[in-house]
Order: sequence, then C-alpha cells, then structure tokens
Amino acid sequence: MKLIFLYGMPATGKLTVARELASITGYKLFHNHLAVDLLLSLFEFGSPPFVVAREEIWFSVFEQAARAQTPGLIFTFAPEATVRPSFIPEVIKKMQNLGADVDFFELTCPIIELKRRLGDSSRSQYQKLTSISLFEELHAAGSFEAISMPSPRLSIDTSTCTPARAALQIARSLEQA
Repeated sequence: MKLIFLYGMPATGKLTVARELASITGYKLFHNHLAVDLLLSLFEFGSPPFVVAREEIWFSVFEQAARAQTPGLIFTFAPEATVRPSFIPEVIKKMQNLGADVDFFELTCPIIELKRRLGDSSRSQYQKLTSISLFEELHAAGSFEAISMPSPRLSIDTSTCTPARAALQIARSLEQA
C-alpha cells in the first residue's frame, strides 16, 4: 500500500487537492476531519483524550487499509501543536512493518491567501478553522510549526495552480517513484 500524507497549514487546499488526486489515482481518501469532527462531539480539541483517540483512529485506519491491501490511501493532515511529535515516526515505522510506503506532499500558500480562504463556505462543511483571529493567534504562537515533518517529495504552492493541476503534479511524482 501507498500511504500519501498531503499536509499543510489550514486552508492550503488539502481536501480539495486530495479529492482531485483520489479521482486521478483511484486511491481512497481519508480526510483528517472525519476523525477530528467525530471526536469534537465528545472532547475538547487538543485535550488528552482527544489527542489519544485521534491518533488511535488514524493508526487503526492506516493499519486496516494496509492489511486489506488497499493500493493507496490519501490522508490529509495539518501538522500542529496538538499532534504528538512521535506520531509521524510511529506512522512510518508501523507502515513499513506492514509493507507499506509512506510519501509526504506539502501544500503551501501565502498567509494573506490562507486568511482569505478561511472564510470560504466549503470550510463550514466540517469543523475547520474559519476564524482569522484564531488563525493569527495560533500562527504567532508557532502552533503550525510545532512538529517536524519529513522532507516532502514535492511541495506545491496552491495559490499558483488549480487543485486539479496540483493533484496531477502529485500523481506524476508518484508515477516516478
């Protein structure tokens, strides 16, 4: 199995690009907010039970997809301060033990564009960050740089291309692997 981490700050277009990539590759999509929104119905974001349960859900989905011999799984991920620093190394180790490959693709966008996108109506479908003031507070506190990510296979500025074009760049990069 190929586990693709599509990561970046809020509003970089992870879900939109992931949907396009799933359409191109036929890979399954596991959107981060499927777990996050479920847990927000029970726990406060970032609370110890939220953090533990969120990682358990993530690991369980990855493991079950690998055991089911799913060819590929696209996971949208926002590195931020409530994610334990051990999460990424544990994912890589566990997936390699299951015979799966993990690839990282980073989506970026200028801060001014991120702030504009925070208000997009599409973000309200899930409990995504929509407050510019909260974004500014979290950004100033370094919350989005709190965990170290492996070097991405490819980094794409989503303000310079369409989601379809970004997905195509990722798909082509995967073909060259």
